[in-house]
Amino acid sequence: MDMHAAKSYSWLFWSLAILGFTLDQASKYGVFYHLDNGQAQNSLTIVPGVFDLSTRYIAEREAGEGLLPFLRSLNSERLPGVNHGALFGWGTNWGWDSNSFFAVVSVAAALAIIYWSTRRATREDLFLSLALGLILAGTLGNLYDRLVFDGVRDFLHWYYVVDWPVFNFADCCLVCGAGALLAQAFFTEPVEQQAPPSAKPRELVESETIARV
Repeated sequence: MDMHAAKSYSWLFWSLAILGFTLDQASKYGVFYHLDNGQAQNSLTIVPGVFDLSTRYIAEREAGEGLLPFLRSLNSERLPGVNHGALFGWGTNWGWDSNSFFAVVSVAAALAIIYWSTRRATREDLFLSLALGLILAGTLGNLYDRLVFDGVRDFLHWYYVVDWPVFNFADCCLVCGAGALLAQAFFTEPVEQQAPPSAKPRELVESETIARV
């Protein structure tokens, strides 16, 4: 039994991915439910002059049956306005189905991240597991929206100094995860491979061989 086995942080990776996804969806459903007062657009000030919650709705109402219509109508029959592009609305005005494109990209990214997380060097790296867990949480949160709502629900609005495009909790996970990934790449030293405790240095082996001769 290897008493010197490195500690695995797979639990941290999956905990962050599941928790981040859950908080993202809970916040989206909760905010769009509580701010729905029949208007096309609503907002709730959190910090005056700095930050508010902002939602928008479309005139179309959910009238279908099945799993997807049920998931879309958990808030109400009024459907939310969504972002068909990527982070901060990038790609929204492309002349084709940008939502489907970014959904495919999200699936590929999620699979790549999950595979990356299974590698031994990743499992044993605390900071890398943390970064990838956050990125997977954000990827899955927005992917859910793209598959269910045909676009991403945004409601966080920061307008102090810079008026940012409306975003969501999944976007925060993606940005924080990417930042942590960059920090891990620039400031974390690679773990050096250590020889087994029983192994002797090459110089010592050579000297013992000469002594025997």
